[in-house]
Amino acid sequence: MTLYEKSISNLQEVKARDGIVIAVVTEGDHLARGTADHVIEIPAAPELIAPILEHVPLQLLAYHISVRRGCDVDQPRNLAKSVTVE
Repeated sequence: MTLYEKSISNLQEVKARDGIVIAVVTEGDHLARGTADHVIEIPAAPELIAPILEHVPLQLLAYHISVRRGCDVDQPRNLAKSVTVE
């Protein structure tokens, strides 16, 4: 079983347990689109570049969810603001 097939199986399991699925899919991916409640589509890209394209919309999603929840996204707690050098 490929990684893609395992991911689709995991999406179906989440749906079976009444979970909400937000999926980042490549253009033309109809199988994942049919399983997910919400879809973020990215263009097709080489395997080594795809993770970069996937992270940009996920970072924006996390930012907007934090803002809607009322979190202060500019001042996260417990964030080291200095670089330590050994």
